[in-house]
Amino acid sequence: MTSQDWAGRGLAAVVDRVGVTAAEVGARFPLYADPGDGTWTTTGRGSWAGGFWAGLLWLRARRTGEEADRQAAAACTARLAPWVEADTAARGLIFWYGTALAEDDTDAVALRERAAGACLAAYEPEPGMVPWGGAFGGPRMLARVDGVPGMVPLLAGAGSEGAAVAAAHLHRHLDFCLGEGPVQGQWSYPAWSFDSATGWEPRADPPEDWSRGHAWLLLAVSDALLRPEALVGQEWFAEAAERMLAEGEFLTGPLVAPAETARPQGPLDTSAAAITAVALLKLARVPGPRAAACSDRAVAILRRLAEAHLSGGEAGRPAGMLLDGCYDAGRGLAVRHELVWGDFFLALGLAELAGAVDLTRV
Repeated sequence: MTSQDWAGRGLAAVVDRVGVTAAEVGARFPLYADPGDGTWTTTGRGSWAGGFWAGLLWLRARRTGEEADRQAAAACTARLAPWVEADTAARGLIFWYGTALAEDDTDAVALRERAAGACLAAYEPEPGMVPWGGAFGGPRMLARVDGVPGMVPLLAGAGSEGAAVAAAHLHRHLDFCLGEGPVQGQWSYPAWSFDSATGWEPRADPPEDWSRGHAWLLLAVSDALLRPEALVGQEWFAEAAERMLAEGEFLTGPLVAPAETARPQGPLDTSAAAITAVALLKLARVPGPRAAACSDRAVAILRRLAEAHLSGGEAGRPAGMLLDGCYDAGRGLAVRHELVWGDFFLALGLAELAGAVDLTRV
């Protein structure tokens, strides 16, 4: 069986699931779905994950070629507009992944440009980053690893100033997360807060062993390495990628890791695996001795997800659900569920294998 066979079938199942979900949620945004019957928990504004739903709709529109599907994707993307002025680095996730597949849709492109400009204006030169912000509560001056993916390509497209800020933003988070900052080590904390009296301090939540945090960072570095003409610091980013590949379990260990690696008997997180697979497929496009290994590992992960974790319509639940995703293990929130961002990255990886998208552009 060729990769196109199983990848094409998996992609078709996920895209069909998008149609079922669209009919269920209407103008709301799906967040996570019950693993038993596939019923979605939704949000009115999309939260930090709204761009992934828009991205899935754009992917469906690309696949079907139907004007109605394109209009549905465009309408969903337009509903993301209130987030442009929201104080959060999650705008990288929202507006890059919500628009990158929109091809020549002028409204989506204009929205992405507005969002990039707003994020550029939010840059704080002293810490060298766009802060996580206060949109979701908590301290504003927070560095979180999930505030980097999406933000790198979003800013990199905003001219030379945007590219410089993208590089600085990634560099700052790599300092913290790879242990070059206040705490030394192979892998440090995925979130840090700033206090005027004590400076930067690590936060306990998310935990150090958060597998999705590791995947988010690898994805951000892969995006930087695919933009050598835009981002300065490419040699340092390449060294960071090599270090992560050598010291982490991206190329070894289980294809689908636990949500918290220190709890091997705890819930898995298929969304982290899907993000990792896309990051590795991108790194496979970067010349180097590990390119072939990155490609092979990505294909193995995607095949495991498609064949072992994608529902087939059994037991009364819909087909095309990427099961065994974990939203938040510590809080026990949606620990074995379908997650909208897991669906998105699985679909994106499968679409790359099927020749339907170019990951250097997404």
